[in-house]
Amino acid sequence: MGGSVSVAHDGAVAWVTLDHPGKFNAMSRSMWVALRSAFVALPSDASLRCIVVRGQDGNFCAGGDIAQYPAFRFDAAQLRNFHETEVWGALQAMLDCDVPIVAQLEGNCMGAGLEIASCCDLRIASASARFGAPIARLGFPMAPREAALVAGAVGSSTARAMLLAAEVFDAAHMQACGFLTRTVPSVQTAVTCAEAAQRIAALAPQAARRNKQTLREISARNTDLALVSIASTAIKSRASGDGRAAASDAYAYADSAEHREGIAAFLEKRPPQF
Repeated sequence: MGGSVSVAHDGAVAWVTLDHPGKFNAMSRSMWVALRSAFVALPSDASLRCIVVRGQDGNFCAGGDIAQYPAFRFDAAQLRNFHETEVWGALQAMLDCDVPIVAQLEGNCMGAGLEIASCCDLRIASASARFGAPIARLGFPMAPREAALVAGAVGSSTARAMLLAAEVFDAAHMQACGFLTRTVPSVQTAVTCAEAAQRIAALAPQAARRNKQTLREISARNTDLALVSIASTAIKSRASGDGRAAASDAYAYADSAEHREGIAAFLEKRPPQF
């Protein structure tokens, strides 16, 4: 199905590499499955003290593999399975991982890449990296749990600009909004991430795992509150009949004209007509 997720070990550090040649490491469906498998397996290694997630050839991840979308996105059941099982299964495995995770962010960090980076503990970026989730150009919204994850990581204002105005931000903005731990010159990104991983690996591993458990509980409470708010709004909307989509119908847009038009326009390399 295209692309791969590989795992390499260097002592107490594991390197997880996203690789999709010619597509800036865009996530295919098989890559989501492989990412989940990697993060389900890695924490069971007691000798492991840090994981670095990176992209191949100067880009982190440019989003999803849109070439695959026409095969499943226009069917609500298949679309729901993609987001709730394949995508969220991988993201949840990362969120559940007790081993500290460092993101090495270079080039494009868009959509799916932004979601993956949002699951990491430290985010170190090249000064030339670009961040966004311009899926409004593709005619579809971000899935509720994914939106809650991203908004929690980048902040409400930046998330709204990304999702509602399809804005793309530079590393300086993302550091100012608290998303990035550090921004470094492009030539130093890999070395800085390797140094951060070794620094973590030299510290107390059980303390790190327990700290992650505590931080995860705090984050989960905040995310749950966001999802409760989404569900509450949906219930009120459905009861009042104001026409807004309910959370339970989050994928009802699957066969909509604008969804089809957005994806068709991207694949045909033309501006969409909404």
